[in-house]
Amino acid sequence: MKIIIAPDSFKESLTALQVADAIAAGMREVWPDATYVKVPVADGGEGTVQAMIDALGGRRVDVRATGPLGQVVDAFYGDAGGVAVIEMAAASGLEGVPPDLRDPRTATSRGTGELIRAALDAGARRVVLGVGGSATNDGGAGMLQALGVRLLDADGRDLGPGGAELARLDRIDASGLDVRVRETEFHIACDVDNPLVGPRGASAVFGPQKGATPDMVQELDAALAHFADVIRRDLGQDVAHLPGAGAGGGIAAAMVVFLQGRLRPGIEIVTEAVGLDAQVRDADLVVTGEGRIDGQTVNGKTPMGVAKVARRHGKPVVAIGGSLARDADAVYTEGIEVVVAAVARPCSVAEALGAADENLRRAARNLAAALALGARLRQ
Repeated sequence: MKIIIAPDSFKESLTALQVADAIAAGMREVWPDATYVKVPVADGGEGTVQAMIDALGGRRVDVRATGPLGQVVDAFYGDAGGVAVIEMAAASGLEGVPPDLRDPRTATSRGTGELIRAALDAGARRVVLGVGGSATNDGGAGMLQALGVRLLDADGRDLGPGGAELARLDRIDASGLDVRVRETEFHIACDVDNPLVGPRGASAVFGPQKGATPDMVQELDAALAHFADVIRRDLGQDVAHLPGAGAGGGIAAAMVVFLQGRLRPGIEIVTEAVGLDAQVRDADLVVTGEGRIDGQTVNGKTPMGVAKVARRHGKPVVAIGGSLARDADAVYTEGIEVVVAAVARPCSVAEALGAADENLRRAARNLAAALALGARLRQ
């Protein structure tokens, strides 16, 4: 029997590979002779770099980069089988900004551009960028500046950092854009369809969680609308209402225009890169999971991406969640046949995180035993 184990990480406790190891250990207690193939995956958000490294035998590359406040931060990207995997949050993330300092009017995505440049320096010609968790709302302006694009005001001076500065944009000079960009394939892991501007745009929907007040939201939305107008005038592309362009504080729009990037669901990019389809083709069972399974899981999260691959080959899928929400049943209509929780008793979050490995092993053992019993009863 061949069992594919393809989970996401359990945030704040286990990497995707550690989750797969624990599940395999538990199931092996019931099926000691089965073949277990561990394929750690992610949906383009936090943990994507580590999952791709673990699945493809790559390495983490540490880079000193510009943080969202202009400070120097320790960032990284993954070199996974010749593919550069970048999490925007590694250099331009919200988590590292104290709540009282969060201000998307001045936060910059320059560090993300520096990570891209470092990957190009290392020879990468295929780049995957996950845009979740950013502190920025600058339409990717900082990233573009790091890659050689000049954003100029009416006096011919370069704009400063932050989304608010885009209101002063007079013209775009892309002649200095790093020439290696034209030789590189860019994929943007994007699981939202929000446009760049408007009531569902980057500023209105994501700005408040980055520290924007209602007045700031209006200011930032107007600045991004002006940015889109100048892009349309100077470059002939209309990205203001492009679905997904608002992801990452609008960095997705800049990547589409200047880097010819493709917007794709993150889990689709990752499962394709790690070769999940080929592994599932001759499997008997597919096991997936994530830290919390709920109604949002069906919206492009890892278990759904894995289930989609398994459905193509008619393979049964079961899932283990660190916890299950009341609306977790939503996944049953999407191809997952059994869902179980790793936490078996009431406990604090700290206790659940501390015992994640043992909880997963036990849940996987019990799940395998139940499946084995069901098989015997059918005989």
